[in-house]
Formats: sequence, C-alpha cells, structure tokens
Amino acid sequence: MRVEIWSDIACPWCYIGKARFEKGLAAFAHRDDVEVVHRSFELDPSRAKGDVAPVVDMLALKYGRTREQAQAMEEHVASNARAEGLDYRTEGRDHGSTFDIHRLLHLAKARGRQNELLDLAYRANFAEERSVFDAGALLALAVEAGLDADEAQAVLADESAYADDVRADEREAAELGANGVPFFVLDRRYGVSGGQPAELFTQALEQAWKGRETTPVGGAGAEVCDADGACETPQAGAPA
Repeated sequence: MRVEIWSDIACPWCYIGKARFEKGLAAFAHRDDVEVVHRSFELDPSRAKGDVAPVVDMLALKYGRTREQAQAMEEHVASNARAEGLDYRTEGRDHGSTFDIHRLLHLAKARGRQNELLDLAYRANFAEERSVFDAGALLALAVEAGLDADEAQAVLADESAYADDVRADEREAAELGANGVPFFVLDRRYGVSGGQPAELFTQALEQAWKGRETTPVGGAGAEVCDADGACETPQAGAPA
C-alpha cells in the first residue's frame, strides 16, 4: 500500500504531521507493507530565491497581526511540536523559497535517500541554527543525507533539474483538491488533511488496507499551512 504525503519544508504542521503519521504508522499491523512517498507542495511558489525574511515578520504580514501576536502563534506551534518530542525554535527562524529543497528531495528520492534528507531539512529549519534557504546549506544537508556532493551541486546549479517533477507534484495536488498541507493520500482511496492525531492515521491506514468504500478520513479543525503560505491555528476547542 502506498501513502503519498504532500508537504513543504516551510510548513510547521508538516513537520509535526510527519511525526504524528509515523507514530500512527508504527501502530499499524501491516506497517512493513506500506510505501511512503513524499511529494512537493510550495507554500510560497512565487517567492524569489534569495528573498528571505524572518518568520515572525511573515506571519504578522500574512495575518495582519502584531509581532507579539505572531510570536504567540509560533509559541503555540512549538508546544505542539514539543508534545511530539520535536525540538522547535521560536526565534531566529527565516522564511524563503523552498523550490531548491524540493528539487533536491526529488534527487534524494531517485537515490533512495528522500526520507533522510527530509528529516534533516525539517530539523535544520525548525530546530537548529541552520538555514535551508541558500545553496551552501542545502548542499551540506544533501551530503549529510548520503547524496553525492557533485551530483547534488549539479542539481542546485541547474534550475531546470527536477523542476518538472516538482511542478507535476503540485499540479497533482491541485487536481486532488489539496489547498493546504500536510495532505496525505492513502492507496488513492482516502485523504487525510492536516496534522491529525496519530490515532487517526492508524485508523485511516486500517480503512485503506481493508479497502472499504467510505467517506475520506480527516478530522475537522486540524492545522494546515495553506497555498498562500499562511499556517492556520484552530479555534479554541478544536483538536490540536
């Protein structure tokens, strides 16, 4: 059974959702028979390379909030991340174009190192004092993930390399009706949107395995990052 996950390295709920999905997968009896494929979704596809700004400033602009309110939004996300055992920096993070990291992730997929690079990129972006928005930093992450340095450098230097693969993933997301991430598609039968609890992912995997025809799984109120680059926080009382 195949699970496809559309996500963006700039999306905190993708970082959290990946951890929750992996916990749900670990509780699934047929987990060894599940193939996980990560697909590209840029939250800010029109952003120019090199246009890097502090995350808090971006959130304040997107939501029309003060910097203090935007910082509080970051603290909310951080509390959810830490509840999943993930480190999360609430200050000093940047936001920029993720097109190059998506291209590198397609190279990593071709070399069997996609999950390794994705984990490293998430950790660099959300937990460490490392940028994912310049070529040197991306090359270092690629090598750390086990990719050949010369091959990764060649991909970064050629903006057409794997560009069609990134755009194809994004078109497919649109065709499936995904306007936010993380977005999970199980065996092309069931969809799960947002950073849902681990238990819901286990339930969705079980339903997909049985192949029942039912309403796509997905709880209301789960956090997503949308196609405009904004990351939604549910209203009070909605599930985290």
